[in-house]
Amino acid sequence: MERPYVIIVSEVSVDGKLTLYRGASSKELMSLMDEEAYKYLHEIRAKVDGIMVGCETVRTDNPSLTVRYAKGKNPVRVIPCSTANVPIDANVLNVKEAKTIIATTQRAPKERLEKLKEKGVEIIIAGDELVDFDLLLPELYRRGIRSLMVEGGASINWEFVRRGYVDEIRLIHLPVIVGGENVPTLVGGEGFKKLKNLLHLRLRSHFVRGKQLITEWEVINKS
Repeated sequence: MERPYVIIVSEVSVDGKLTLYRGASSKELMSLMDEEAYKYLHEIRAKVDGIMVGCETVRTDNPSLTVRYAKGKNPVRVIPCSTANVPIDANVLNVKEAKTIIATTQRAPKERLEKLKEKGVEIIIAGDELVDFDLLLPELYRRGIRSLMVEGGASINWEFVRRGYVDEIRLIHLPVIVGGENVPTLVGGEGFKKLKNLLHLRLRSHFVRGKQLITEWEVINKS
């Protein structure tokens, strides 16, 4: 299957948490990052063709997903959302800043799709009930998105990981412990459960930017 080269990028606490509690904005934890860490994050954005977050992240964080702390172009924003339930005033719908693609399904209300199209958003139907990444990724590749940065959250990360569609994982480690049994971690979903099914990584690089440790991992058993 022809698909984009996929890089998962995230800030994580020492215990692997993405937010302070389930339903909280990741921007709270990200506020602990210094300017050098933001530069690192935006340098990656400037180099990729596309950037993806889930619609829950859009609703909770209302990110812009543009390049601000580095020089370079804004990537195409890709938002998988099975019912296309993206707030009509969301920052990612400002197509003057960057192109936006909403990946959705046959069950998305037609009226909602028309409103999104009126905003200048491109719609890709990929699946009947849930967004099918087996259908979506080749469509993105055909549209010239050869590299894709996945910036959250835990559910989206699991969809890529479980299918073997991840090539790299880059982490900005925040020197804090969050705790909590139900707080989202880097990868959610049902988990692999068996040792033989685990996704294996190789540490490619580790260094400090500002006050943050950064680790970069290569996936070594991808499909």
